[in-house]
Parts: sequence; structure tokens; C-alpha cells
Amino acid sequence: MTAAEQRRLFLQGLGGGASPSPLGRTLLWLIPLLLLAGLAFWLLLPSQETGEASYKTAEASRGRLIVTVSATGSLQPLNQVQVGSELSGTIAGVEVDYNDRVKQGDILARLDTTIQEARLGEARAALQSAQAKEMEAAATLNETRLNLKRCEELAPRGICAPSELDKTRATHERAKAGQSMAQAQAAQARAALNAQETNLYKAAIRAPISGIVLSRTVEPGQTVAASFQTPVLFTLAEDLARMELLVAVDEADIGQIRQDQSATFNVDAYPDRPFQARVAQIRHAPKTLEGVVTYETLLRVDNADLSLLPGMTATAEIQVKRIDDALLVPNAALRFTLPATIKQETSLVGALLPGPRFPKGQRSREKADGKGIWVLSGGEARPVAVKTGASDGTLTEIIEGDLQPGAAVILDVVQGKGKGAP
Repeated sequence: MTAAEQRRLFLQGLGGGASPSPLGRTLLWLIPLLLLAGLAFWLLLPSQETGEASYKTAEASRGRLIVTVSATGSLQPLNQVQVGSELSGTIAGVEVDYNDRVKQGDILARLDTTIQEARLGEARAALQSAQAKEMEAAATLNETRLNLKRCEELAPRGICAPSELDKTRATHERAKAGQSMAQAQAAQARAALNAQETNLYKAAIRAPISGIVLSRTVEPGQTVAASFQTPVLFTLAEDLARMELLVAVDEADIGQIRQDQSATFNVDAYPDRPFQARVAQIRHAPKTLEGVVTYETLLRVDNADLSLLPGMTATAEIQVKRIDDALLVPNAALRFTLPATIKQETSLVGALLPGPRFPKGQRSREKADGKGIWVLSGGEARPVAVKTGASDGTLTEIIEGDLQPGAAVILDVVQGKGKGAP
């Protein structure tokens, strides 16, 4: 049986004859209307199983926005000096230990000075010998000068022959040269003595700065060889009350860093205590680690209570921007997208019944720049196109858009996903 024949039989049944009765024609139009009304009623009627969509919201508000750049690094003293020995020898004694405070010139360790003292004695004897020869040369010169003077006085009377006068003059010149040589030898011996005295002084290893002993790598009896490279025996830090924090700033953030910007940082030793710092230097030499380019930035740190120690790892937040009266929304509001089931329900109900419409072009603007947010107004989700500004990672500044302080921006759907959802 064809569909036309089935329809004819149905109409005949309604009208009781070959042609539909007035009642049949009425039912023919009434049944679809009742079905359509029932569908609309089912869509609009809340039920225990499905429930209406409920949203998690937050208020758009005005407030202060502080934008920071994160960077990690380590603490170090302002001035750290490695102390070694310029002489080779055996360590006779160590005068300081870890964490000891020292003043400039204090003795840290001593070398065995037996060899230096012997060489110093030799140098003193050599100087005495050179000084004696210098005195002898001076006496000889004086003698030849007198002989020359006498011969020159007697030569006009023929008592001193010309040849004798020439010989006397030559002897006097040799005496002059001898005195110069003796003086040079005495000066050389004096310099050698000074060198040996200096070596004996250097046998006592002294602190070049005032500060604290960070490390010690020497023990009494240890042999020190300074032939090729000065061995490091101690490490001193000048003043731990003022320190430096050297952090690595990512190349994407370095353009925001300026000298004298304030910063805060934390260390693992005091996780709940923030420390203050200030940008002192931005180094332009890049450093690449595992393909990431960073730039070293130096922060000055006040450590008056000496709670911070060299080498501590720190995470710093450098303040690069501060906006005191910004319209702020949570970043979650910018990430929120209305679920497809709720969109479909809204579209169907809007087609059946009168209701609010999206502003012209609003959907397309939201899709185009990805900066749309949803606002809960009168129990309904309404899209608003906005232009964003700075962000601190939690809140974002809204610089353009139809958004007022106090508006409820949607962060998430917390109950229901439209009709028919479980």
C-alpha cells in the first residue's frame, strides 16, 4: 500500500467517509500544533534529571595590577676573593677555620720558613761583602786621586815625567770604574736581600680583605706547589650584610627589565618570607642553555640579619609595570567557552519563542580576536567583546569593551549542560 493510499484511509477514518469531515480537517491541523507546543514546553520546563545550567562567576572590578617577570638565580657576596700562596713549601700552621671573621692583614696560614731564613742569611752576608768591596773601591779611588793631584803639581818642575802622569791618570780612571762596579754589586746584594725578606713575609699567608672565611682547603703539613699556578687555600667573602642575586631572565622578558626596578624573591630556607631587592645591572652578553637564550641580571640585596647565605637558590619576581586603577577580570573568564549543548538549546528556544538576541556582529568579533568573555545578565549568558591589556597571570586588564565594574563574568559551568544531559 502506498503512502497516498494510507493517508486517504486515515482521512476517511477521521471523517467516516471518502472525504474528510470538518472535525477531521481540524484535527489534521491541531495535532502538529500540539506536538510543537509540547516540544517547546519540554525544552523550557526544568526537571530533576537535567536541571538548568548554573555558572561559576566572578565580579569585574577595579583595582591595582602589578605585572612581574619571574627569574631564578643564586645569591653571592658582593666581593669574593680566593686566597693562595705565591711560594712553594710545606704548611706549618693554619690560623683560621670556616666562618671565622678576619681583618685585612690577618695571618691565615704559615709556611715552613727554614729555607727562606737560610736564604735570607746568605743575602745579608752577600750584602755585607758587597758593602766592604764598595768601601775598598772608594778608598782606592781616593788614593789614586791624591796621586794624580801630586803628579800634576810636580810635572811642571820635571819631577813627574809625562809617562808617569799618564799612568797615574789611567789608574785613577780604573779606580773610578771599580767604585762604580762595587756600588752596583752592593745595590744588587741589597735588592737580593729585599727579595728574601719579601719571600719570608709571604711565607705568612694574609687576608687581602676583611670578611668571613667561606672555605678552607689546606691542612698543616700539606705541601703547596706554586710553580705553575697559585693554589687556592681559602675563599673569603667581604661582607655578607650586602649581597647580590644573579638571575637569568628569558630573552622574551628582558626588554621589560630596567635598572632600579624593585623585586621580591624567596629562598627554600625561608619559603614564607619574601626578601626585597633592586635591579642594579643588566648584562648584555647572552647565555644559552639547552637552546634557551637568557641574560644575566644583577639584583642588590640587603642582608642585615645575615639570614641569607652565598649559593642559595632564589626565585625572583621583578616588578615591570604597575597600574593603580585598572578594570580587572580573572584570566579564567577569557578562557571560558559556552558549552555546545547550552548554545544549541539557546538557539532552539530563541527560534521558538521571543527572547534576547546577540548584538549585531558580536559573535564574529568574538571569534575573530579570541578576546570575548561571557557575562551573566538576567540569568542568561551574554557574550561581550573586549580588548585586553596587561596581565599578571591571574588577572587581566580590560581596556576596551562593553563591560562595567560589578558585572558577573562567567568562569565555568558548575551544574547542568542543557536539556537531555545526564
